[in-house]
Amino acid sequence: MTREYAPPASGTGAPLSGSVLAEAAVVFAVVLSIHAAVWDRYSWCAVALAVQAFYVQYKWDRLLQQGSAVFQFRTSANSGLLPASMVMPLLGLVMKERCQSAGNPYFERFGIVVAATGMAVALFSSVLALGITRPVPTNTCVLSGLAGGIIIYIMKHSLSVGEVIEVLEVLLIFVYLNMILLYLLPRCFTPGEALLVLGGISFVLNQLIKRSLTVVESQGDPVDFFLLVVVVGMVLMGIFFSTLFVFMDSGTWASSIFFHLMTCVLGLGVVLPWLHRLIHKNPLLWLLQFLFQTETRIYLLIYWSLLATLACLVVLYQNAKRPSSESKKHQAPTIARKYFHFIVVATYIPGIIFDRTLLYVAATVCLAVFIFLEYVRYFRIKPLGHTLRSLLSLFLDERDSGPLILTHIYLLLGMSLPIWLVPRPCTQKGSLGGARALVPYAGVLAVGVGDTVASICGSTMGEIHWPGTKKTFEGTMTSIFAQIISVALILIFDSGVDLNYSYAWILGSISVVALLEAYTTQIDNLLLPLYLLILLMA
Repeated sequence: MTREYAPPASGTGAPLSGSVLAEAAVVFAVVLSIHAAVWDRYSWCAVALAVQAFYVQYKWDRLLQQGSAVFQFRTSANSGLLPASMVMPLLGLVMKERCQSAGNPYFERFGIVVAATGMAVALFSSVLALGITRPVPTNTCVLSGLAGGIIIYIMKHSLSVGEVIEVLEVLLIFVYLNMILLYLLPRCFTPGEALLVLGGISFVLNQLIKRSLTVVESQGDPVDFFLLVVVVGMVLMGIFFSTLFVFMDSGTWASSIFFHLMTCVLGLGVVLPWLHRLIHKNPLLWLLQFLFQTETRIYLLIYWSLLATLACLVVLYQNAKRPSSESKKHQAPTIARKYFHFIVVATYIPGIIFDRTLLYVAATVCLAVFIFLEYVRYFRIKPLGHTLRSLLSLFLDERDSGPLILTHIYLLLGMSLPIWLVPRPCTQKGSLGGARALVPYAGVLAVGVGDTVASICGSTMGEIHWPGTKKTFEGTMTSIFAQIISVALILIFDSGVDLNYSYAWILGSISVVALLEAYTTQIDNLLLPLYLLILLMA
């Protein structure tokens, strides 16, 4: 975890710590690498956005130190505005390049919209910080104004009217989600994490609305619609119950029965009809036919069920070892928490090799289950609410400082996003060549292998610390080495991977992301796979 900033002296700002500067240097290295690979007007916009985000991040950090931010953010980290601001724009740029080379103009334009949307929500977060900073930071305002002016001018002459409206719709949804969820969930996010998570949810919600209104023209894949409906449905369900339980005690049997009944009503009366309208099939029958379509899928489902059972047994075993006298203070050691990373790696690798579409759907179902169980735990819904609170409290760390426990959901997202985000039409004309062949494995490499090995080796035998952090040089080096070995094993077992001698780029990408893991204080389960995905796609 990165050291926090020292409190600023009265009337002055604290100097930037070395760890924050190092994190910024890593992010700028990624931005400049993508800029060199793409080199168009959109990549220049990304560079301008990164420069202004670097300066505005300092203002956000001062607001957090002084307690002047509008909402309550997570206090064990810096604002993280710079690394979070660059994810969606860079992802859109590499998506545009990939789909352009694949000859798919629809998803090429989609990538541009993703980049423009990411820049819009990042600029909004910057404006918010500058608007509430006192005294007004004139120099930073001028710099942000120049960067914003450049981005708006270029996007105005690059986007169609419909695409501009789409960007503005996402921005409007983002503003409202910020006001609602940051109020309902204090201390669950840093400003950067809120930008990344709520920006993604806003984009997904807008895509679902857009496709629902043009359902006659929609020819999308049912698995894509399944993901959109599940994500939006679970978020709306959480907002509904959070509002409802303001007026009633959620821990009673009457409230619990009402919760389960309303969940059935929302699922059967809203989510399923919505999905039926999009895919023109009975969703339950389609899902059953999809899951049991081939023998390979049946074997994978059985294997994953065994791994899920093993994960539950690990939770029960670790809780059984917990001293009863210190039940609330005792925390599971780092190695015990990393058991779940090994289980997730064992889950995803066979799915990526044998049936990525099944893994896509299974990860979506698992996300819905995780979020539902978190609602049950958070609202203390009987009969499992109190039990889940007791069992999961053992695995909390400093990042779970808010009312929600999100680290396991972030782990699932980090492993799944490389599967979900890359448009399949842009990868079907032959297998991905070079470093891009490792894109589906970005989550496995960055989180499943890299973060796990760095944590275990760093905590057990690390002695040389990176300046300003608790992370160690030994942990980072073993992380890089373990990921290189993993790439070699992927080459052996996955015949569809052909790296085409792009080993230097792969090694550089892995090393940069390992350095980001060493210096960032944001949720690494979410941030690291996205940056590795971006670098591999470039």
